[in-house]
Amino acid sequence: MKKTLVSALTTALVVGAASTTFAAANPFSDVPADHWAYDAVSQLAADGVIEGYGDTTFRGNQNITRYEMAQMIAKAMAKSDVSAADKALIDKLAAEFSDELNNLGVRVSNLERNADMVKWNGEARYRYWSKRVEDRDGVHNEAGKDKQNTDRLKLRLEPTAEVNQNWHVKARLDADINTSKDTGATGDVKLARVYAQGDYKNFQVKLGKQALFSTETNGLVLDDDFSGAQVTFGKDLKTTLEAGRWDLDNADYAVSTAAAAKDSAANYQGIMLNYAPNKLSLGAGYRHFGSDAFTKVASYNNSSSKSDDANIWSVGAGYRFDRNWNLEGAFAKNDEADNYNTAHNIQLSYKGADRVNAGTWGLYGAYRYLGENVAFAPTYDTALNNTKGWEVGADYTPFHNVYTAVSYFDGKQLARSDKDAKVLFGRVSFFF
Repeated sequence: MKKTLVSALTTALVVGAASTTFAAANPFSDVPADHWAYDAVSQLAADGVIEGYGDTTFRGNQNITRYEMAQMIAKAMAKSDVSAADKALIDKLAAEFSDELNNLGVRVSNLERNADMVKWNGEARYRYWSKRVEDRDGVHNEAGKDKQNTDRLKLRLEPTAEVNQNWHVKARLDADINTSKDTGATGDVKLARVYAQGDYKNFQVKLGKQALFSTETNGLVLDDDFSGAQVTFGKDLKTTLEAGRWDLDNADYAVSTAAAAKDSAANYQGIMLNYAPNKLSLGAGYRHFGSDAFTKVASYNNSSSKSDDANIWSVGAGYRFDRNWNLEGAFAKNDEADNYNTAHNIQLSYKGADRVNAGTWGLYGAYRYLGENVAFAPTYDTALNNTKGWEVGADYTPFHNVYTAVSYFDGKQLARSDKDAKVLFGRVSFFF
């Protein structure tokens, strides 16, 4: 039955194509047979609504990705002479692939308007850390215990409100619970982000409290938020310009401690370049932070004259060998700091869990070197301040929109290379 369905779907896809190439492999391998989108796309193909993608050809020697499927959905959305049943299927697919459609410049404002002017996404997340940091006088963590175990529950809500065809207002609300004490970690719901986003062809602008992520290094330097403006433009080569203020309390231990006594936020300007035309991806970035807090970081400079700046240069690269194997690496340096002023990372990944596809999984191994005066807020769940070491991890999607992950870091402290630093991390997330 499945073979018959795939054959029919393949035939429907190539109807009306200017040039056609055939292959025996299932062209919808990225959409498994037990995914609801499989039946929806199959029905639209059978009804003659979907006829191809991209340049109206069927490249049978390639597997169809979510991006390529969005191209087909975009063509279906442009048709007006469809039945009510097919229109419902198109709207449902457009909601599922809304991010890919937005990247194509296809708005789903009509769908959003018919459903509601405000769209909500969310996540309920449980995380567990077991940290062990060895000190000169024994083994303990910052609290003076042999081992620090932390349990956290987080509820995250992300509303998106349509302003017009090109502009949306987006926000993020976070609430944390310390499960070991059965109390809220902060006692309040935190407005983590709120910003206006304008999307145009090969151009995007964001204004407000938004994500601050070092894309060119895949999070080696930063994974946080800042208040300001961001502009991204370009097609294959994307350039991102950022400027604003960044809360130093979210930085590494040395900088955040200094911020408590001095300036709590830094002026920030940054530029990123990212190029990823095919299997190879390349990136470079420069970021400047200015704050009196840096003059209070004991490890920052060797001289008595402390710098109040951080000038961070970064580069990154990645190569996807095939659908399963991916190798990536990154390097960053702070020119203003004399000590612990470099960070680097190399990671080899196999497959990877996709939260919308049950049964998907992945493994990875990595080496990380995190100098505290450059890796200000790295994205790694096992990150410890001023450490180096090896990390292994795995993730798995047991059910649709249920994601699980576990990782282990075994390393040394940069300031005392004979002292251990170890972290065990686990996570379960429910997306809705």
